Amino acid sequence: MKIRVYYEDTDAGGIVYHTNYIKYCERARSELFFSRNLDPTDGEKSGFVVRHIDANFLGMAKLGDMLHVTTTLVKQKNASAVLRQTITRDNDKIFEMDITLVFVRNARPAITPEIFIDILEQL
Repeated sequence: MKIRVYYEDTDAGGIVYHTNYIKYCERARSELFFSRNLDPTDGEKSGFVVRHIDANFLGMAKLGDMLHVTTTLVKQKNASAVLRQTITRDNDKIFEMDITLVFVRNARPAITPEIFIDILEQL
């Protein structure tokens, strides 16, 4: 997924504020579902929640940069998945994170719906 850096994404020096890299990754994960005309929640009281993030800030982006977010599946279990998300600018890796997601239904871990597993396995 391509993302352009806008003024609202930056600090006073025109550098992307650190939490926005995580937001860019969240958008890319949501787009995996939206691009297939699916809602990333499987009903009102279910969906993926973040259990853990291991983030590495490897470079920086600035106002006007075009970034590319890629997502790959590291591990899939019945109720959870680990994804690796990488942000690059001009083929230079500037951010990478491993994120553990747990599928919950009514605030409790639940088996991930098959259609969601299929989407993640295509990564």
